[in-house]
Amino acid sequence: MQKRRLGRIGPEVPALGLGCMGMSISYGVPDDAESIATIHRAIELGCNLFVTSDAYGSGINESLVAQAIRGRRDQVLVATKFGNVGLGGGVPEGLSGGHPDYVKLACEASLQRLGTDCIDFYGLHRVDPKVPIEDTFGAMQRLVEQGKARHLVLSEAGANTIRRAHAVHPVTAVETEYSLWSRDVEREILPACRELGIGFFAYAPLGRGFLTATIKSVDALGAKDRRREHPRFLPENINKNNKLIRCAELIASAHNATPAQVALAWLLARGPDIVPIPGTKRRGYLEQNLAATGLQLTARELAQLEQVFAPDVTAGTRYPEKQLKGLGI
Repeated sequence: MQKRRLGRIGPEVPALGLGCMGMSISYGVPDDAESIATIHRAIELGCNLFVTSDAYGSGINESLVAQAIRGRRDQVLVATKFGNVGLGGGVPEGLSGGHPDYVKLACEASLQRLGTDCIDFYGLHRVDPKVPIEDTFGAMQRLVEQGKARHLVLSEAGANTIRRAHAVHPVTAVETEYSLWSRDVEREILPACRELGIGFFAYAPLGRGFLTATIKSVDALGAKDRRREHPRFLPENINKNNKLIRCAELIASAHNATPAQVALAWLLARGPDIVPIPGTKRRGYLEQNLAATGLQLTARELAQLEQVFAPDVTAGTRYPEKQLKGLGI
């Protein structure tokens, strides 16, 4: 498995990580046995970076990851997050997601669920507008000093917040959505990371499945699939977005590859500081995704993709309106 270094000071990690959220919530019916088998297969293939959060099923996903890595902890890198209280869980009365007192409580709970004494990458899932980032990150810094976390991460933070947090303690990586159809980070977030020497975890690199070219109608989604609430998958938008995916399909055909592999290869080519973390709960899809590290697109193909999937060309916002308010703070 190819390796990449996270920014100037971060450790080496696999070129692709494994996002674990969909194993427990949001996308279809959970299958714990297959999810655990997928994590085991990922370890075998050198994809040993697993990304979860306490918000994924209010800790359920962390417990699943713990079950899968039991007896293999020294072989893996675990990334988890806290502070996304709108998605799952809650905070004690008088606290909020980024309150310094809650930082300690959340970490202790994650350590217990994960069955470990130290989290490799501990991240703030959503910036708390009620608390200065200096206070939140100061509490996270104390976790590093206590040996409970090795590296600190910010998720969906604005460029100014990233700079302010980095002044308190080095930010090893920023985790934000980035793909062919979500290129917002190229304006301010990614430049700020590169200015400061911060690595980048690209979540939803397959556009929540759209870039696999297998979801061309909302009817392809299960009745309880959370993507039915996402504007980009609404009938009036997905029909427009289907016109974009044709380019990836043609390039994939020329390489005997899949559109998903093309999407990941494009993202990997955006810079050695970018580590995509596609999610799946199936071994077959995992193996297909990892094969993208060997796909070399031509300069012409990369340019074609960049032109077709130009910033802001995608129809519909990447989250429902109520969730957009918590991004980029």
